[in-house]
Amino acid sequence: MAPPCVRADRGLSPRSAGGPGSGRAVSHASEEETGSEVLSHCSSASEGGSPAEEPAGSEAAGEQGQEEEAEERLKEHMDNLLDKSARTRLAALQSLRLAFSSRALSEFLLEHRLTLTDSLEKCLKKGKGEEQALAGTVLTLLCLQMGSGPEGEEVFRSMKPLLISILTDSMASPAARQSDLVSCLSCLESIFSPPSTPEGGSAPSQHGPLHCSALQSWSLLLTICPPSHIKSILDNGWLRLPLLLASSNVALRILAGETVALVFELAQDMEVDLCHQDTVFLCAQLKGLATESNKYRAKTDRRKQRSIFRDILHFIESGEHQEETVRFGLECMDLDSWARQRTYQAFKEVLSSGICHHLQNNELLREIFGLGPPLVLDAAALKASKVSHFEKHLYNSAASKARTKARSRVRDKRVDVL
Repeated sequence: MAPPCVRADRGLSPRSAGGPGSGRAVSHASEEETGSEVLSHCSSASEGGSPAEEPAGSEAAGEQGQEEEAEERLKEHMDNLLDKSARTRLAALQSLRLAFSSRALSEFLLEHRLTLTDSLEKCLKKGKGEEQALAGTVLTLLCLQMGSGPEGEEVFRSMKPLLISILTDSMASPAARQSDLVSCLSCLESIFSPPSTPEGGSAPSQHGPLHCSALQSWSLLLTICPPSHIKSILDNGWLRLPLLLASSNVALRILAGETVALVFELAQDMEVDLCHQDTVFLCAQLKGLATESNKYRAKTDRRKQRSIFRDILHFIESGEHQEETVRFGLECMDLDSWARQRTYQAFKEVLSSGICHHLQNNELLREIFGLGPPLVLDAAALKASKVSHFEKHLYNSAASKARTKARSRVRDKRVDVL
């Protein structure tokens, strides 16, 4: 049987911010973090010894021992979150971040979520910038591990007021505010929107990582907004985005361009005409960025910028998106829209090299990307699943046509959901 290949839909759950200007090439499932004690001790039971070399009872006992040892280490890290030493708390947060991003631990975390949430709340309230930023990242991973059930929503709602207070506190450290971007669109927009400039004035140049993260999160939340709110943004909000194209920060310029493309894509889905007198100037801006050769910019920045803005300009002029294929295990997924690209990049940013493992095993991610239940394959099944390139092509073509038809029907029936 041919390995499943999934082409994802547009309607998605939120993600935290992905790296700007990611390449459009094929992403393979060979990324791994090595040399980490946490990663080795949190290995899943399925990655234990070879079943051909050990009796079944011995193997089961070994797997159970590994799981118990991993859980004890996680409990130790959770206890260290309450230590008086800031260095000890930081080390514990780093270990938890790596463990949560590397493996699916939903059952263990469901059992200990209240204790862990209380500890993270203390780190956010009493810690300094780096500790707050790490605590925000671990909290994001905790919600991701909880899945779409009531437990994950309960964790988010209980921590949301504190996260918003950190985000909107101008006296808080930029690192902490950058990590906790889980608030509403208007709050994020107030962070990245440039101040009004006199006519003929230049765009502000003091944008940094905080502004990039705010724009990334804003565009991510935009992908799951109800049509009524998107319509409001299309009417009067998106025209502030082109101002960011003149930023001196290459990451922010690229993010602004990708967000403009996302806005045009959403308008296309809703059959809203974005023709405006400023769009002519916008296309001229995009064309300039797609061909820029100014020597005062770094060579690598110029190359990345030209490549991405060529894709953006091509999409706005023709409506065609440059696809990216993500492969993990025996499966693959096509990122065939700007919304899909933004969602994937957000999860990739927070999960790092663990993204492939979570795409294979995390039920929430598989639900978001429409991958279905996790595959359960033994060694014999893995060997039998190898098929020719031609068979894969036929399977992928049929799956693509079926999903395109299904997606078209769903788009026609979209309604506001608050």
